[in-house]
Amino acid sequence: MKTNIWTVDNNVDKSDSYPQVKNAAVLLQKNEVVAFPTETVYGLGANAKSDEAVKKVFLAKGRPSDNPLIVHIASKEQLCEIVAGVPEMAKTLMNKFWPGPLTIILEKRQGVLSEIVTAGLNTVGVRMPDHPVALSLIAECGLPIAAPSANTSGKPSPTSAKHVESDLAGKIAGIVDGGPTGVGVESTVIDCTAAIPVILRPGGITKEELEETIGTVILDSSLKDATAAPKAPGMKYTHYAPKAPLELVKGDVEFLQNIADRKQSEGLKVGIIAAAEHIEYYRADYILSPGKLADLRTVAQGLYDTLRKFDELDADIILSEVFPEQGIGQAVMNRLYKAAGHHVISQNDK
Repeated sequence: MKTNIWTVDNNVDKSDSYPQVKNAAVLLQKNEVVAFPTETVYGLGANAKSDEAVKKVFLAKGRPSDNPLIVHIASKEQLCEIVAGVPEMAKTLMNKFWPGPLTIILEKRQGVLSEIVTAGLNTVGVRMPDHPVALSLIAECGLPIAAPSANTSGKPSPTSAKHVESDLAGKIAGIVDGGPTGVGVESTVIDCTAAIPVILRPGGITKEELEETIGTVILDSSLKDATAAPKAPGMKYTHYAPKAPLELVKGDVEFLQNIADRKQSEGLKVGIIAAAEHIEYYRADYILSPGKLADLRTVAQGLYDTLRKFDELDADIILSEVFPEQGIGQAVMNRLYKAAGHHVISQNDK
């Protein structure tokens, strides 16, 4: 399959980009699959009403079809077409955070969406992305768009069109290249069908920001339990993993360096993921930093690109510092735990 690639200006209304967005929208209307930028990561879009289209998403990604997909919309009018109702707390969240990196779980309207999108559940995760290209594309095609991250299942999510092309060229109909994404990790997923809303996946909107808006919010217990079955889209299987084994190291710089030295003495090529403030203290074959401890949003922005860069190197093992689990750091560590298969070495272990 030929994969069309359109480079577009984010200011789609005042550039030559609009005809290209229209071309991509036509493919979506024909039940083809098109990757497009959002403010979080690149999404792999398909007509959420069509079994034919959605099956192509799972085929391209190599993703199990019992994993629900998030539906992207461009207007609240579209929301009314696909959900049975909107609780007041969900309306409050939409007014505050939409468009933006927040997915809200609601009861679906029966008979509208492909059952494959919702994995047979009575609920659906919906969000309105905060990206002009995404909004223009969804509005142009006039369809709700099911869109998981545009990567091969299990690999780090794509934050550039180059990442998408590397994984999916020849497998999908098109890629809309809108430049690098901003947030860098996926949307927060919050279930608003419960009396007390539950965060099923931490992401671009923090728990603190949610609680400032609607009061008490709880974290799903499966986020801390590696054996529990997650309820959120994109969280059921191992994700975000680079090719080389990744181990998280809880401890000081000296502790991590000692582990790196031991691995190198065994003949392994060692990579280290560290905060920008700590890079100068390490010695290893490869040392990369996603961002600064002083600004964890830079870590979120750079995380997936850092993991993918290691795939271009020949490291035998990657050791990563852990980051504070406050604010967006909670999303960063959620992704790192998943990428490492919850393999953690702790300085405090005896």
